[in-house]
Amino acid sequence: MRLSQIIPCLLTLLAGVAPVHAADYVLVFADEFNADTLDTRVWNIEVNGNGGGNNELQYYAEGNVTVADGCLVITSQKEEYNGRHFTSGRINSLGKMAFQHGKIEARIMFPHTANGLWPAFWMMGNDMATGTGWPNCGEIDIIEAGNSNGIRNGTQDRYFNGACHWGPWANGGHPNYARSITNSYSIMDDEFHLITLYWDEQKVAMYLDQDKYPDVEPYYVMNIDDVSQNNSPGRYFHKQFFVLFNVAVGGDFTGIHSTEGITALAGGPQQMKVDYVRVYQETGKRDFFSPYANSNPIPGDVNDDGIIDIADLNIVINVVLGRDTNGRADVNNNNLIDVADINYLVNILLNS
Repeated sequence: MRLSQIIPCLLTLLAGVAPVHAADYVLVFADEFNADTLDTRVWNIEVNGNGGGNNELQYYAEGNVTVADGCLVITSQKEEYNGRHFTSGRINSLGKMAFQHGKIEARIMFPHTANGLWPAFWMMGNDMATGTGWPNCGEIDIIEAGNSNGIRNGTQDRYFNGACHWGPWANGGHPNYARSITNSYSIMDDEFHLITLYWDEQKVAMYLDQDKYPDVEPYYVMNIDDVSQNNSPGRYFHKQFFVLFNVAVGGDFTGIHSTEGITALAGGPQQMKVDYVRVYQETGKRDFFSPYANSNPIPGDVNDDGIIDIADLNIVINVVLGRDTNGRADVNNNNLIDVADINYLVNILLNS
């Protein structure tokens, strides 16, 4: 079927879809990982073997971070490299993309963690770029898997947690709150799972697969409105945070500190795949920066009317068909205007 034949079907399908209105969340940043390589305007690839402060066993290497088939791919494997017995990957958006408050979601296919892998989707305060150290920068662990408790109980494919860490560091410790759950189904089933964080003036709340189960309860909630004391969380979580994805090998979280204890890689490499990461904020409460911010403050709002709706999809379709020209029709920011941009908007409309 030609694109011109598909378009009427798309418009019929989307005719009843509610637009993203000004009072709702609007998309302010997205990386769909549709380019051939990682967008280094947004991401820093970490290269080190310092153990991450957690006695981790891997060396983070640039070659372990790739983009393929529309996904960010982080590969962990057993190999000798720079004095380490394992390699893996970690990226961050420090100084390049950060935001304060809103909603962030990532669609992730997790590696099989047992035993020894520690995949994570998380954030830290962007004031690290100007010298604020950890834990005063604040840390929001949106999801972590591979904990020693899951290994011990044989539930590691269903066991995961959210957590927050903040300052000040005192007497060998720091304020923090973590909550783990044993989910009713596996998140290591070679399928993608949607992980969502809602973050506002009062709290942070984290959800699994809210796209499939709209009424699901959060697996983690923490209030962040208290500013009464120096160690109150409200002093550390109301500023711009940057985003990280990584897979650690071993370390304190897993309870495994020896090469022999890492069985997850015995059969070969493991991968964490990220289909996309998207950041939404309320109109009138936008507080973010990204390399796209000046040219396209709301990716997908092609006609710049504050609403992502069918009118934007029509423009993109006409550009793809050669009936119109509009540089903002490159809504997935891969420097090419094609069917992938149409798919991008269709997905946003169907999920809004």
